[in-house]
Amino acid sequence: MGSEGTVLGASSEVVKYVRSEQGELLTKPFLDLCRLLFPVIDNLGPTLSAVKCDVGSNLSRLEALYSSDPLKYSLLQSILQAEIQAKTAKKPSSCTNGLLWLTRAMDFFVELLRNVIEHPEWSMTHACTISYNKTLKRWHGWLTSSSFMVALKVVPERKKVIQILGGPNANTEIERFCAQFVPMLEDNHKLLASFGLDNLKSI
Repeated sequence: MGSEGTVLGASSEVVKYVRSEQGELLTKPFLDLCRLLFPVIDNLGPTLSAVKCDVGSNLSRLEALYSSDPLKYSLLQSILQAEIQAKTAKKPSSCTNGLLWLTRAMDFFVELLRNVIEHPEWSMTHACTISYNKTLKRWHGWLTSSSFMVALKVVPERKKVIQILGGPNANTEIERFCAQFVPMLEDNHKLLASFGLDNLKSI
């Protein structure tokens, strides 16, 4: 299977169009890239159903706002600025909050991908647990964290996950994808932090 025939391979093409000429993150291409990863998350089994649901909900919220005025919301930064001005950015239903949790979910996904290729001796349950502890756990309350830890006990086998991620080419595709995608997530965190919005927690 060539890289163009896999989700991670296809995402590497989409990445080229996510930034403006000035280097700013464009709303629609960034959301399209995250949605392109949705089938991968879906295929990782019921364990990640909570992540899948969260990602889907936040993507839909951001896409709806963008569609309401594509010119006004062409940049991710413009969404935050508009909601800060309207004093709605910190509301749980805001698109700013949606972008924050979408970025955090992608942090978890990237960390999991890295652990899969960097620690072939780890079971998928261990890889998922370590990835969760490093990314999402500190932002989750006791209830959410407990539910997530229970779900981690039924992850697919490593062999199946590798096949989902590209089979024999999985390592190469993961490395390339992470190298392209991580700087975007870091930029999102910097943007949110610049407005004091990168430390919101859930219940």
